[in-house]
Amino acid sequence: GPPGVGKTTLLKTLPAEETVCLDLEAGMKSVQDWRGDSIPVRSFTDFRDLAVLIGGHDPAQHPKSWYGAEYHAWLQQQYLGTGIEDFLARKRIVFVDSITDLTRQAMAYARQQPEAFSERTGKPDVRGAYGLLGREVIQALKHLQHARGKTVIFVGVLEKVTDEFGATTWQPQMEGGKAGRELPGIVDEVLTMAEIRDDAGTPYRAFVCHTINPWGFPAKDRSGRLSPVEEPHLDRLMTKIRGPVKPAAERLAFSRPDAATPTTDITHPENA
Repeated sequence: GPPGVGKTTLLKTLPAEETVCLDLEAGMKSVQDWRGDSIPVRSFTDFRDLAVLIGGHDPAQHPKSWYGAEYHAWLQQQYLGTGIEDFLARKRIVFVDSITDLTRQAMAYARQQPEAFSERTGKPDVRGAYGLLGREVIQALKHLQHARGKTVIFVGVLEKVTDEFGATTWQPQMEGGKAGRELPGIVDEVLTMAEIRDDAGTPYRAFVCHTINPWGFPAKDRSGRLSPVEEPHLDRLMTKIRGPVKPAAERLAFSRPDAATPTTDITHPENA
């Protein structure tokens, strides 16, 4: 969602004792009264280590890679006696705030790696840095997505982009393009939190959940259980996602609608 719409305050709609917030943007002031736990993350390497501790090692990776069995065992040894792994194991929900700042931290990390410098001249290679950024972020997100028994929620800033022809689109605000393009294919649900107006013109906040929506917001519902617009309450939303599946006739519409003009409007962040 756009800045200020209340993304971080969604923490208050989750069970505090079962949730841990990975705070990458030092933005917990809006939820000072939240009773849950948070871990401040100030570098991409710290985030990657937490992802490995949460998801365990990936058997498909080389044992000596960042997500391999040997590195996981080394991390366990490093944190032996701290209780961090048991603490993370007790948390059913991981709230990552935010992927926007995650990509910024990943870019700072990528710029310091050998791939970010030309082998021939030794000068900084921007394309190499962006390539490494995309690979690292996608691998970290996929690793968390495969964590057993966990619900992982990635929060990100949504921005309005206008091209040279005047066409506008909404897209996640992330460093580099690769991670932003591939993110919808990694996660099961894509929700846009926005301020919407009803037929009487009264504004309210809501989750936009369906790919086909009148505002052009990025959205996807792989569960087939959500309505086009849902209440911005994560715990109740997840309960609905785990509920009975709607019949295909209710979920899918292939005929042309009679009214093509939507009856609702969106208050854009810049005009709010």
